[in-house]
Amino acid sequence: MPSTLVIYNPSAGHGRVRKLRSQVEQALGEAGVEFDAIETSAPLEAMHLANQAAGEYTLIVSVGGDGTLHEIVNGLLRASDESETVTLAVIPLGNGDDFAKMIPPEAAIGGRSYDWRMAVEKIARGQTKLFDAGRLVVRGISSDLGGSPQYFLNGMDVGFGAYAILNFSTNPKFLKGMPGYLIAVLKTMLDYPALHLRIQIDDLPPFEQPASMLAITNGRCFGNGFWMCPHALADDGLFDLMLGDRISRFRILQLVPKFTHGTHLNEPEAHLYQARRVVLESASPLVVEADGEIIHRAARHLEVELLPRVVRMII
Repeated sequence: MPSTLVIYNPSAGHGRVRKLRSQVEQALGEAGVEFDAIETSAPLEAMHLANQAAGEYTLIVSVGGDGTLHEIVNGLLRASDESETVTLAVIPLGNGDDFAKMIPPEAAIGGRSYDWRMAVEKIARGQTKLFDAGRLVVRGISSDLGGSPQYFLNGMDVGFGAYAILNFSTNPKFLKGMPGYLIAVLKTMLDYPALHLRIQIDDLPPFEQPASMLAITNGRCFGNGFWMCPHALADDGLFDLMLGDRISRFRILQLVPKFTHGTHLNEPEAHLYQARRVVLESASPLVVEADGEIIHRAARHLEVELLPRVVRMII
């Protein structure tokens, strides 16, 4: 029995996985990788497959985007009981592939992740590294993903960014990549709720903040090109936070180009923090996005904790 399981999400990247699957499998075979393969057909299936496979395989390969990777990480961390996972590899064929931008060679700000051919070369080499992950618990309601806690690898956010992801999911299929995300941003500007958050960072006293968004990140980029925390490291034992003041729609339009180039750090509305644990409370329900997936739609109390160096990945 092969020690590697390849999990394909055929709908990822608006069909890129389905289109390139035969080429990926040929390249893996030519690189000497023996593997079993399985294709998902429903949401959350990758999570369940990874959870089961962790006891049977030593390497799980995610072929898809950030959402596929999100599900697989949730399955692996459940299987490992939040300790070190079996090895995970990424063949990035999604819309954003934002966490893949953190895997060496790290993408430059504004750049894309390595391509799938390089991913196959990485798998053949077998070099690994441990990365941090995030643990998120919402108190008082059940999760859209069917349980608590949930885990994320790249980042999570509430506010403007989460609503933009929600709107992106309603775009026509031909609107993908950065153009699709920009259309989602414009949709979000028409109607998104103002936030008033109560935030506690580690053991510091909590504070209240009118806000447009709060991103808690392990990676540097989300939404296929918004470099919210451009100096974040995914293995330093710390989250990077970007808290945005409540601002006008016109000011949002001014800031979008800065976010896409990571040049917003000195703007007065952007507040940066680092933390190992964050507690968020809101009187109004919050939409919560993690790794490009909407995982809660009416959260009021969130507890977010960093799990240091728990996900072993091919680099």
